[in-house]
Amino acid sequence: MRTTSHLAVIGLLLVALLGPMSAADRKPDECGLASQYSSVSEETASGEDTYAENFTAAHRSLPFGTLVRVDNQKNQRWAVVRITDRGPFIEGRIIDVSRVAARELGVSGLTQVCINIQWIPEGIRWVPESRAVGEN
Repeated sequence: MRTTSHLAVIGLLLVALLGPMSAADRKPDECGLASQYSSVSEETASGEDTYAENFTAAHRSLPFGTLVRVDNQKNQRWAVVRITDRGPFIEGRIIDVSRVAARELGVSGLTQVCINIQWIPEGIRWVPESRAVGEN
């Protein structure tokens, strides 16, 4: 389990350092509302436990292990998270982020965000949902 966490941290650092210099460099893959994930440690849909100090998130359809850059549209702060769970299942919300990611983003309650897919695990083909970017 520790190895997985270390690999995730290395992957997040690489994406942060090698990714676009600003959110304006690329159109977002999806925009909508983000909320903070439960702070209680529990098993996720991927089989991993949630930990408030890990930069993880839940998304309805992205493959587990996908790295996503989340940009807070209100304060321009951003964080890179790894998809480990499914959800949110409330209309209009596109992603739930861990407590540490929410803190990094300055998320309190619901916050308008845009996400950019940074990396999808090799050998996995993802087909986006049918809604348009920015559509809730």
